[in-house]
Amino acid sequence: MKKTVAIVEDDSGLRNQLIKILGSASDIECIGNFTTGEEALKHIPENLPDVVLMDIKLPGMSGIQCVSELKSLLPKIQIIMVTVYEDSDRIFKALKAGANGYLIKSSPPEQLLEAVRDAYRGGAPMSSPIAQKVVQYFHSVAPTSADAENLSPRERQVLELLSSGFIYKEIGDQLNIGVETVRTYVKGICNKMHVRSRLEAIAKFQNKSEPRH
Repeated sequence: MKKTVAIVEDDSGLRNQLIKILGSASDIECIGNFTTGEEALKHIPENLPDVVLMDIKLPGMSGIQCVSELKSLLPKIQIIMVTVYEDSDRIFKALKAGANGYLIKSSPPEQLLEAVRDAYRGGAPMSSPIAQKVVQYFHSVAPTSADAENLSPRERQVLELLSSGFIYKEIGDQLNIGVETVRTYVKGICNKMHVRSRLEAIAKFQNKSEPRH
């Protein structure tokens, strides 16, 4: 069964490039492409794609606003921001609006395809520079926590790999477990560390691991 994708991008050159990249994968199908947030809001609920690739800077309604509107209509839809912007303000506005991942437009084609697959599985794909900014942000605001000490050895292994930037599939490959098992460990980690997402868990872990001077 193919993973279906819709694109929301006003730049025709980039939009066509994304369509071409998606078309190169046998397990992914582009079922719609739109130039404005307004157009996307009208047609995406009709087409119900599994994943949406969303630009931030759109004419009229912004990509962030479009994410918020789509998530209110379709809470389970997976949305990846694909943009040139790497500033923290836009990143966190997009994530707070409900974006599931964040890629910079210079990402190689295979990374984009893997991001679609990861989002489809419920992951949160991010380009490395974006992930670093997210961790730095949470590190700056997260309180020191001893919660990580309550983790089992395997949960700690999973958390350490997450902190190193590995996606669920890569973690599963390293530990010889399935992606669903990795997801179960992540849920357990979040519960034990009293956080809502794997990003907050990583931040707490990074903050706890920071040497004290």
